Amino acid sequence: MENNKDIKEQSNTEGFQAAATRVSVISMVTNVILTMLKLAAGVIARSGAMISDAVHSASDIFSGLIVLIGVRISSKAPDESHPYGHERYECVAALLLSGVLAVVGGTIGVNAVKDIINGTVQEAPGFLALIAAAVSIVTKETLFWYTRGYAKRYRSTALHAEAWHQRSDALSSVGALIGIAGARLGVPVMEPIASFIIALFILRVAVRIFRDAVDQMVDHSASEEAETAFRTTALEQPGVQGVELLRTRMFGNRVYVDLEIAADPALTLAEAHEIAERVHDAIEQTYPDVKHIMVHVNPVKGQAT
Repeated sequence: MENNKDIKEQSNTEGFQAAATRVSVISMVTNVILTMLKLAAGVIARSGAMISDAVHSASDIFSGLIVLIGVRISSKAPDESHPYGHERYECVAALLLSGVLAVVGGTIGVNAVKDIINGTVQEAPGFLALIAAAVSIVTKETLFWYTRGYAKRYRSTALHAEAWHQRSDALSSVGALIGIAGARLGVPVMEPIASFIIALFILRVAVRIFRDAVDQMVDHSASEEAETAFRTTALEQPGVQGVELLRTRMFGNRVYVDLEIAADPALTLAEAHEIAERVHDAIEQTYPDVKHIMVHVNPVKGQAT
């Protein structure tokens, strides 16, 4: 049974690598095209908000590389130096991505505030900037749902972070669209205000990605719903008379479980071991997120041994 599980995990790993590579390549190619489109539109149409949005898209190219490298390393099989696997490298990739977003968002925000305070507002941007913003919104929102689908399928921290990076770019383009439209309607200060709003969106996503990655790196417990499900599955197994202890910890995007169950003290060692094996196999087979589970059998308290 263990061999079958190893074969299944290897197959899932290979499928995940292929999917993550495909998502990252599509994302990077799309972002190269969008960056050139936005930058050209920003320069030609004299739109500061669109140029800021182009910088955001340029950061997506770098983030795609981070995700691709992080996923490849995290998918490596356990070795002598990393007997528990390399899943946490996905968290490292997510942390690097959050740092890139924080720098991009902070730079755009500071420059926008300076323009508002100093009154360095350009003339109304051209119509081309509006078209570029609309194209960006549709494209990045499509990429968000595409990437998020694979992130949920493979429970990938790095792909989840990349999906929200795509969403942040779509939201920033919405801000650019509003700012550009406002400036064209005779309120030029809307352009730097739009750039500042874009910065806030980017920083918000950076904080969210950072928080999620840190939670998975510091042995944060699994959700209450997951722990309840593990407990219920254990109690359903023949011979289990109670669950005395249940501890979980996140290891990257996987879960480690420590479980102490209660059983009849009159059982032989072989019988108690068989019950522990049933609990172990039931939880691992029912919940794919569980990477490893340790089951300890205690005698039911109050009964004679």
